[in-house]
Amino acid sequence: MSRVVVVGAVNVDMVVAVERLPAPGETVTGGRFARHGGGKGANQAVAAARLGADVRLVAAVGDDELGADAVAALEADGVGVGGVVRRAGATTGVALITVDAAGENQIAVASGANATLDADAVRRGLVPLDGGGVVLLGLEVPDEAVVAGARAAAAAGCRVVLNPAPARPLPDEVLAAAPLLTPNAAEARALGGAEALAGRTGAPVLVTLGPQGVELVERGSARRLSAPAVEAVDTTGAGDAFNGALAAELGAGRGLEDAVRTALAAAALSTRAHGARDGMPARDEL
Repeated sequence: MSRVVVVGAVNVDMVVAVERLPAPGETVTGGRFARHGGGKGANQAVAAARLGADVRLVAAVGDDELGADAVAALEADGVGVGGVVRRAGATTGVALITVDAAGENQIAVASGANATLDADAVRRGLVPLDGGGVVLLGLEVPDEAVVAGARAAAAAGCRVVLNPAPARPLPDEVLAAAPLLTPNAAEARALGGAEALAGRTGAPVLVTLGPQGVELVERGSARRLSAPAVEAVDTTGAGDAFNGALAAELGAGRGLEDAVRTALAAAALSTRAHGARDGMPARDEL
């Protein structure tokens, strides 16, 4: 069985669907509201679990109703939540999302308890950890949590996948773990370019390009892998579906190109429904 440990954020998504995204200072009325589970780490964990991986999430939520609901939803999707800590007096992370008729979105996040995830919580959440699995890291939590995850993964001989979103300078200790990086095009530019990133890690870099697929950069070359065409309803969480499926496939021993093609299909299918997780496919759908 594929084994995946995700270190990342848990949010609750408050989503308003409107005909078009508002311009700065503009109010657009007539929207529809819905509440969904979110947070890149939690979404990625769900995406991997739906493909049959044995998934554990290391994260932090508040001691509020939103946190209790978020953990219950993750458990219902088959995600192991023993590494999710409840922070007294903290609020669970919240994302405010506006989605237009074409499926494009705008997102603003209040990190809440995610900002309290520290190295001690990560070290505790990663025990036991042995080789053969994948540790998937994201940047919606503090650097110390990301560094602790990378260190533990490298020491255990696990493969590291790092989704550098939102983009910020990457600690040298994380790069030393030779992570497979999965930025989108804007994040890759902000971090100095895919070729430079591959040079710093010594590992391939996957630049996600939405409906145009993925650019695979390795050993001084770049090539494009196409994404399946779908009629998108909501692109929220498509990148998370890609990362979770990629980790699940790598954890099952798939080669990189095969894992990427499966992840592209999972990401495409995830846009079929509103919300970050509702469209994420199960293995038989994929």
